[in-house]
Amino acid sequence: MTLPRNRYVLALSVLLLIQGSVFYAVAMRDEAPLTVAPLAAFPTSIGNWQMYKDVPIEKDIQDILKADDTLNRVYAGPRNDLAFLFVGFFKTQRSGQAPHSPKNCLPGSGWEPLDSSPITISVPGRSEPILTNRYLVARGNEKSVVLYWYQSHNRVIAGEFSAKFWLIADSIRYHRSDSALVKIVVPVTQGDADAATKTAVEFVQTIFPTISAQLPV
Repeated sequence: MTLPRNRYVLALSVLLLIQGSVFYAVAMRDEAPLTVAPLAAFPTSIGNWQMYKDVPIEKDIQDILKADDTLNRVYAGPRNDLAFLFVGFFKTQRSGQAPHSPKNCLPGSGWEPLDSSPITISVPGRSEPILTNRYLVARGNEKSVVLYWYQSHNRVIAGEFSAKFWLIADSIRYHRSDSALVKIVVPVTQGDADAATKTAVEFVQTIFPTISAQLPV
């Protein structure tokens, strides 16, 4: 039972060593300049969703995230559904700053994972569906559905391992190490996790083209 996990840990360790070597090799080269609009410019009204609240991120949390820009909002949908949208953008990962995986952050915030699985979502502007992570989490009597992915160079990445691989590839080919974490949280109401998942998927389909336009390609 532990062999596949050990292989995964070994492979990830090797990849991290390669990543460190690559970053050292390209450290003397400047990264490609990026033109990025501030995330605060993200629309407050998009499709049938309206911004309900802009939630400031506390300084101590910002210090931990080390993101160059963040967006943390609550949107209200046509059925009075709520969707929490977080985007953390990193211009570079050379200095050690990098997106924090929700796999680690959610338990650290008191949320217990009950179920997890990849989920594909058809989005406007793409011929192929995007692959994201779906988590069902609980904290006390509260439950929420969480969808998240990493986005960089117009590429959507679900897994942390794959994100590291593409980070190395983009550093070599394009002199870039920018990345963004996109996370959507929808509360479960009346115990219906499937309905919350459907709402989260609809929200992703609504915002994805705008998110993609906001981030550098």
